Amino acid sequence: MIDLRSDTFTRPTPAMRRAMAEAEVGDDVWGEDPTIKRLEAAVAERLGHEAALYVPSGTMGNQICLRLAAPPGTECLANEDNHILWYEAAAAPVLSGVQLHPVPGPRGMLEPAAARARVRAARYGVPTSAIAVEQTHNRAGGAVQPLEVLEGLRALADEAGLHLHCDGARIWNASVATGISLERYGGLFDSLSVCFSKALGAPVGSAVAGSRDLVARAREVRHLYGGAMRQAGVLAAAALVALEQMVDRLAEDHANAGGLAATVAAAVPGSVDPAAVQTNMVLLDAGAFGTDGPGLVERLAGLGVLAADTDPDRVRLVFSYEVSADDAERAAKAVVAAAG
Repeated sequence: MIDLRSDTFTRPTPAMRRAMAEAEVGDDVWGEDPTIKRLEAAVAERLGHEAALYVPSGTMGNQICLRLAAPPGTECLANEDNHILWYEAAAAPVLSGVQLHPVPGPRGMLEPAAARARVRAARYGVPTSAIAVEQTHNRAGGAVQPLEVLEGLRALADEAGLHLHCDGARIWNASVATGISLERYGGLFDSLSVCFSKALGAPVGSAVAGSRDLVARAREVRHLYGGAMRQAGVLAAAALVALEQMVDRLAEDHANAGGLAATVAAAVPGSVDPAAVQTNMVLLDAGAFGTDGPGLVERLAGLGVLAADTDPDRVRLVFSYEVSADDAERAAKAVVAAAG
């Protein structure tokens, strides 16, 4: 089977396994794990921030940042399809008393003009305290949020006194796809959450990046949320390998996704827009195959391809380091065959 359900299904590379076995460790709750410290320093440097904090998951990273960004009883603006709205168990209002304010926009984009129109002072309702964006955007099929849009949101945040957060789970893909440095992206945000266990292939972990003060406060919230770990350098060692060895090769995943999209679009009209495939994801319109999302997933499984339906009428294919160019070609043939 060719597994295209998610880039979270990857297994650690041999180099990651060796690094984990040989990791120098200490008690990170006491701030004494040297491998954790190396990872945090590397993340902060790459993103152009003062400090970083290792956390068990991207959801925890986002929720720590939202708790610090938005006081209880205020709201955070976000595109209506953002991960923090769809997939994080309503954590922001439950854990932090923060209301998420969904804003429509094309392909996961929070347009500065649309955001500006939704910013509220307390006299007009729940006051706005933060803005959150997602880079790349999951439900938009790995879409890259344009630099000029992010710069516009930065200007709005400065003008209105708002905290600008980035759910950067796959920000590595955005940087590779556009050639825009991680430091340039990172410098636009007051806080970021980045993930090692998706496109980069590490088994566990994410990181929060920001100022020294923000990260010091994030460490306290991580403890509150149960995310403080002991000899976690065993896990951070794999994340370090991912950071050092797996970023540049993301271009291969992008090429494989684009190749499949081109093949399928030529054979099955209306099934996919190849121009919309910017990184490692392909969204298929199940209706073009004469079925719905679950039905297309079932057909593909019968043809040797595992996929996931993200909506009743959409199926997502995600490419990662364990999917070779040959696998991608075979998967493309299977998707075409699913049109029957």
